[in-house]
Amino acid sequence: MRGRVAIVTGGASGIGRATGHRLAADGARVVVVDRVDTEAAARAMAAGDGAAWGIVADVADEAAVAAAFAAVTAREGRLDVLVNAAGIGSPRPVTIDEATLEEWQRLCAVNLTGTFLCCRAAVSLMRRGGGGAVVNVASEIGLVGAPRSAMYGATKGGVVQLTRALAVDHAPDGIRVNCVCPGPVDTPLLRQSIARASDPEAKRRQEVESTLLGRLGTPDEIASVICFLASPEASFVTGSIVVADGGVTAR
Repeated sequence: MRGRVAIVTGGASGIGRATGHRLAADGARVVVVDRVDTEAAARAMAAGDGAAWGIVADVADEAAVAAAFAAVTAREGRLDVLVNAAGIGSPRPVTIDEATLEEWQRLCAVNLTGTFLCCRAAVSLMRRGGGGAVVNVASEIGLVGAPRSAMYGATKGGVVQLTRALAVDHAPDGIRVNCVCPGPVDTPLLRQSIARASDPEAKRRQEVESTLLGRLGTPDEIASVICFLASPEASFVTGSIVVADGGVTAR
């Protein structure tokens, strides 16, 4: 990955942060995009031989995304990799008749529209540079039904199908587009979900027991899959949906 420029959305925490660290360690110049302060994450990625800098932007905001990609163009002059790791979970576990329109719209705005906006901006840059790789982060809940997760699952299922369609459209441009569907991973997002449960310990146990491996995944484990798909080692892989869920969907 040496010499390649990579944008990682949601790069200040969780899977995004782990992916940024791995890409920087592999020699990429990493741009951390997040709606919170990106300075600490970028500094950590740049430690040693890494190179990273940050942009504060909400991926659901069209103008903010355009400004972020313009900043990358001005500073780096190219884009080789986009990792769409920004995402939010449902604010509460509800069936669809209990959900509010505001909850639905916010989930769609970040998880699906945000991925669309960043992919749209990246395609233009990558096409000019002769190609690139996009890795979208969805979820196993985008592939199977889960209790009280209809809204979240719909947004992640949309990311899965967006991935496939973009791979078809942009293969002639030399752009590979793939998707990773993690299962329960020990991230701030999952910890928040567990903390909000009426019985947090039971919720954590349920997440662990849903896997065949009997444990939560780690952000580093998912980052390894993402970085493979983003690398030249995956040069014949596009339109793929790679499930890294500890066996949740094997049952």
